[in-house]
Amino acid sequence: MTRRTHAALAAALAATLTLGLGACKNDKSDTAGNSAAATNTKGPGAEAGSIVGGTPVKGGTLTVLTNQDFAHLDPARNWVLPHMDFGTRLIYRTLVTFKAEPGAAGSEIVPDLATDLGKSSDGGKTWTFTLRDGLKYEDGSPIKSADIKYNVERSFSPDLTGGPDYAVQYLAGGENYKGPLTGEHLSSIETPDDKTIVFRLKRPVAEFSYTATLPTFSPVPQAQEKGTQYDSRPFSSGPYKIESYDRGKQLVLVRNTNWDQASDSVRKAYPDKIVVTQGLKGGQVDDRIIASDGADASTVEMPWMQHESVAKVLPKADVKSRMVAERTGCTDMLYLNNAKAPFDDPKVREAMMYAVDREAQVTAFGGPAMADVATSFLPPALTGGVKADPLQIPAAGDPQKAKDLLKAAGKSDLKVSLTVSIGDKSRGEALQQSLAKAGVQVTVNTVDASAVADAVGDIKNAPELYINGWCPDYPSAATFLPFLFDGRTIKEKGNQGNYSQFRDQATMDRMDQIAAMTDLAEANAAWKQLDEDLVKKAPAIPLMWQRRPLLVGTNVAGAFGNSGFAGMIDMAVVGLKDPAKSQG
Repeated sequence: MTRRTHAALAAALAATLTLGLGACKNDKSDTAGNSAAATNTKGPGAEAGSIVGGTPVKGGTLTVLTNQDFAHLDPARNWVLPHMDFGTRLIYRTLVTFKAEPGAAGSEIVPDLATDLGKSSDGGKTWTFTLRDGLKYEDGSPIKSADIKYNVERSFSPDLTGGPDYAVQYLAGGENYKGPLTGEHLSSIETPDDKTIVFRLKRPVAEFSYTATLPTFSPVPQAQEKGTQYDSRPFSSGPYKIESYDRGKQLVLVRNTNWDQASDSVRKAYPDKIVVTQGLKGGQVDDRIIASDGADASTVEMPWMQHESVAKVLPKADVKSRMVAERTGCTDMLYLNNAKAPFDDPKVREAMMYAVDREAQVTAFGGPAMADVATSFLPPALTGGVKADPLQIPAAGDPQKAKDLLKAAGKSDLKVSLTVSIGDKSRGEALQQSLAKAGVQVTVNTVDASAVADAVGDIKNAPELYINGWCPDYPSAATFLPFLFDGRTIKEKGNQGNYSQFRDQATMDRMDQIAAMTDLAEANAAWKQLDEDLVKKAPAIPLMWQRRPLLVGTNVAGAFGNSGFAGMIDMAVVGLKDPAKSQG
């Protein structure tokens, strides 16, 4: 796209986006059906766009309760929704970031480390950012443009897997680059001085300002490089620094006294300390925050409420008022491993599309109040609020049609395995029951949430079926379909997004054609059509469009779901009503 269409893109997306970002893997799963995302209906709990608890008071200890460890806190590897929210709002800053505001405004971007949203030239193939004055790390040393260059280069390293692929896809000359750990640097990133960074791209990218919101575009000084061990102690450029981190048990953040509020228009850093208590059972987290006794009154949860707990909350007005249920712009899917039998056969994949009971998935997630049946890969937030339904399959599925298709393919009585995160066990069992009606026997395997990405990212040992979701990193289909279904994104290790291992030359050719379009309306229409074409090829099965159910304690203030992070509580501005009542 040309520079001229960049402003149009931002305006058009802000107008059509109901909630859409967060990018990335939705370990991450999400979405909505008579499309809540499209119709702006009120959800359960606090009304979408509202703030729970009023304005926080500075001080005290905010506790985060979670059933999992962080997949990655290294900004080159952080690409899981709640962890991106946590990392980029608390520990490190990016060139550009999302506004800390409820409602649609949360999907709008503002400068962060940079003085503006970047200046494009060369028809949108060159982007230049200038850093603010006075930026410092936790030790008081200055943040330099070379540090951002270094972290972007780190995203190319084969040993630092898991992070966003945008730099790899966009930057010129990166095809064979293996990162800076071997001493080599990428010539398409220039730092003519300590405050200027220039990115030279393979092709015009009108949305590059949005790309610069990702953790990839955070600073990491080369002197702090620790390879894979950097995960345990990222060097802070944000309002907090890591005091201690006992993996799987507890992470403690304290104030970074060298962070300057005057240089940061987004983060408010209300609490003095943030303690993340890990390894709890999901239902235990929900029950503790529902009761909100003692220190639990000053808690929020991560990643989100257990589906089974929603029924405990909705009947209690006082508890329901503390639940944030912002819409997401994400799609929850059942990935079929297209790389090997039986799902290398398009007819078998078509049969699975008819076999799955998507209504049962909604029920397992908490019912129609929390999710809608998905009928396409692109969520309504990325299609102007329009809900596409190219196959018109009943929401409860059509088991007989599925049986007939499987018989025609010579694959009756299939036996396959399904991998799900522990928190999605009930959904896995619901899928097991619905597929049994079509004669497909499913074995459900559960994996800890913190390990699931690595477990399914090894393509040689990838599961036959896998439930997960995808969220656009910014409100554009360009951050959605290519990551899910472009065969060129598949990696032997650390594979993500294209968990289906779908390789289709016609699809890849069409993606390249759309990426080269300079007219925004033409590109949007082309993405929508490609979405419908992909549903018919059935590399995966769209399941749900969710809301994000999140509960906070009675002493928590400033809590809302940020659309920029697909409905996660915005950690930049959450805090406490009465710091004196917090503990820890």
